[in-house]
Amino acid sequence: MSRKHSFVLTLSNNVTEKEGINYLIENTTGFFKIDLSTKKELLNLLNIEHRFLQAFDVIYVPEMVGKIVNSEFVQTYLEDIILVELKTTKKYLPENPKGFFFGATENEFNFGKILGSRFRFCFVSINEKGSSFAFLTLDELEERIKNRRIQYQINL
Repeated sequence: MSRKHSFVLTLSNNVTEKEGINYLIENTTGFFKIDLSTKKELLNLLNIEHRFLQAFDVIYVPEMVGKIVNSEFVQTYLEDIILVELKTTKKYLPENPKGFFFGATENEFNFGKILGSRFRFCFVSINEKGSSFAFLTLDELEERIKNRRIQYQINL
């Protein structure tokens, strides 16, 4: 794969992920995007290494509506916060997450093991025929995985 194609694909994936985040925030109560400094503070409060900063995209606080997420919010609702790694596709998935194809890092799986029930994968399908999302714990995901392969990404 050429560098140019890889770069274009990454940009496209980033746009799709942003659409997934917007879909959740606009259509479902409790999802919030947080900035880098708030992510760092959240990990500090949970006593988790910063190497997991990229292992989650949004937070979920059940039944919470329209609050500004800042340091005070994180400290107040710490026990209720679920950290969420988003996987987004434009494929139509009427039985979401059935049929979802995605990449995940070892770091994301390790993070899920550390957090247990405080971590979820969220599978978002953005499609004109119907958009949806599925929310799975690591254990629920492991039960559904049909096929897994390891791919090494190497920089020289």
